[in-house]
Amino acid sequence: MEDKTGGQTWEQAVQWLRSQPDQKRLVLDCYYDDPLKDAADRYYHSEEWQSIRAHLPDNRGNALDVGAGRGIASYALSREGYFVTALEPDPSAIVGAEAIRSLARESDMSIEVTEEFSERLSYPDNQFDLVFARAVLHHTTDLPAACREFYRVLKPGGRLIAAREHVLSSKGDLGSFLAQHPLHKLYGGENAFLLEEYERAITSAGFKLIHSVAPFDSAMNIAPRTLNETREEIASRFPVGAGLVSKTLRNPAAWKVAKTLLRRFDNRPGRLYSFVADKV
Repeated sequence: MEDKTGGQTWEQAVQWLRSQPDQKRLVLDCYYDDPLKDAADRYYHSEEWQSIRAHLPDNRGNALDVGAGRGIASYALSREGYFVTALEPDPSAIVGAEAIRSLARESDMSIEVTEEFSERLSYPDNQFDLVFARAVLHHTTDLPAACREFYRVLKPGGRLIAAREHVLSSKGDLGSFLAQHPLHKLYGGENAFLLEEYERAITSAGFKLIHSVAPFDSAMNIAPRTLNETREEIASRFPVGAGLVSKTLRNPAAWKVAKTLLRRFDNRPGRLYSFVADKV
């Protein structure tokens, strides 16, 4: 993608993306399409959300949706029975706080919106049962500080789910990742960390890390592709015997072995990991 519009706001970048006829699929995959309620419904029924649901704690209490964007996860959490606070510093009516308020009104959902950043939260200690952050940690200016704040505002026994975080194998890979990102050239807001940096920030804050979910371990990391589509794509890379490989990968035991091998050799800059941690 040629950089013709650098230095834009996030709202302007998304508006530009929407205006490109060849980017309609990406707009849908990122839930940037309107009507917003339709996009939020699609997210709620997605394979990604179903995989996230498996990690939600049984207690449907207070949830903080960090970096809530347009509010698709706030909407999903509300439908799951949480009382949701959406943290979103961007006031935008398209991709920010005002969009969330509009979505809450249209859906008749109780979603409280706070316009501030995650590194310093105004909430009291022990306020939330769940902190949910979708594609948020890699945007933070101070990753350890953000994790400490998440820990502080969670109740004892509360859970942090940080989904879809970009991971690097080495710091030298950052440039390659940023160059291939479809929106970084527009607004300059992307970033990625080493896996150990995420894990260290989470555990140093006091959390017990329950799961570091590798790229192929869950639909939450491979969306918008489904697990079946991912298996088919892997099989298609074999010039001989693709059909047999595809059939083999549908076997749960074979897929488990394949995931272990993929994790060992997957060094793509910016590949996605997710993290589940508890405040004990």
